[in-house]
Amino acid sequence: MKNFVPLDPDSHVSQEHWTVDYAPRRSRNRFAANCVHVFANQDEALKQSVPKERQFAAKVIGPSKSSEGQSIYYLIHWLNRSP
Repeated sequence: MKNFVPLDPDSHVSQEHWTVDYAPRRSRNRFAANCVHVFANQDEALKQSVPKERQFAAKVIGPSKSSEGQSIYYLIHWLNRSP
């Protein structure tokens, strides 16, 4: 994937997570740790999302340290609710 460091198979620091992320716009591809709420599974993340409040369910990789020293998560893809 573009714009993030690939996972190290020998390390368990950065992992894939199901999350709800605060995002002013869905064009963002990375999020500060304080904008991310991690959930146990995809269904929980979807239940907790509130698109009207700009809180969207997603699958992310992280946490990772940015060049500024902040913990960040990288977007893999947004999750969508089934109709």
